[in-house]
Amino acid sequence: MNATETQKAPQDNVQTADELKLAQLIVTTLNLEIEPAAVGPTAPLFGEGLGLDSIDILEIALAISKAYGVKLRSDDENNQHIFNSLRSLNQHIQQKRVK
Repeated sequence: MNATETQKAPQDNVQTADELKLAQLIVTTLNLEIEPAAVGPTAPLFGEGLGLDSIDILEIALAISKAYGVKLRSDDENNQHIFNSLRSLNQHIQQKRVK
């Protein structure tokens, strides 16, 4: 891995700029009492991480659709992976994003 690749690769517990923007969207949408920077990029969104439930995910999906133009479907077989963590959600959004 060269120096440029090393700089671009996110560290496990450090948010990228895109992840921070997404964390801000999640915190604002759900009125969470946490700073966006405190959302661990690899921590689970469900259960022990942010502790989100299915209603929270629906709200986030709507906010993501409005903010990024990415449609997240409740019947997508990859939802468990997509919503696994802030990082996996951000990666999915960046791949599907309308630019």
